[in-house]
Amino acid sequence: MNLKSKRVVVLGGTAGIGLGVARAAIAEGAKAVVASSSQARLTAALGAIGGQAEGRLVDLADEGATQSFFEQVGPFDHLVYCAGEPLQLLGADADLAVVRKFFEVRYWGAFAAAKHGHKLILPGGSIVLTSGTASARPLGPGWAAASSICSAMEGLTKALAVELQPLRVNCVAPGVVKTDLWSSMTDVERDAFYSAEADRLPVRHVGEVDEIAQAYVYLMKQTYVSGQTLYVDGGGLLA
Repeated sequence: MNLKSKRVVVLGGTAGIGLGVARAAIAEGAKAVVASSSQARLTAALGAIGGQAEGRLVDLADEGATQSFFEQVGPFDHLVYCAGEPLQLLGADADLAVVRKFFEVRYWGAFAAAKHGHKLILPGGSIVLTSGTASARPLGPGWAAASSICSAMEGLTKALAVELQPLRVNCVAPGVVKTDLWSSMTDVERDAFYSAEADRLPVRHVGEVDEIAQAYVYLMKQTYVSGQTLYVDGGGLLA
């Protein structure tokens, strides 16, 4: 139940929660492979992490590219999927073409990663996917797409845990976390949102990347948990 000398592949590992997971895994003694579709983000992430991580480019919206990525990576121990573009509020009246595109990386990218990655995971390894609390509690109008994706991710987690056993498959569902997920907001809007959430939450603060990363580390290390979604939301579902 440790990550020492394990190889952890973090898709979407060059920013936000994914970067936090890569750092946390390395702190536990693991070796990290971080992947992104952006060379600039990849270069910046490797500079921030130091020489303890390997970086690779991959377009997770392209199944062929995902398959090729895993063929190049070779055997590893844990797969973490955190990839996704900044949040868009897409409600019941949204353009379906836009909604479908929103699913490409967040859901279908995860599906393809599990499809092509699970064959290379060493015994005792795991997959950890990413959802969000919108599956259980949409924050208001405009959350139809995000809530649907989160629910789909949690259903996929359960199905893969059954289908791929004894490989463990779990999911982390963060609440509001300070990441570039909210970059579509202005600075004023974002600060007001964080402040309002902090007032609402029982813990009285919104999440930090390093706090959320520990949930992924726990699920990689915990050998008696599979098919579960771990909500890390500051008590938000209770507020």
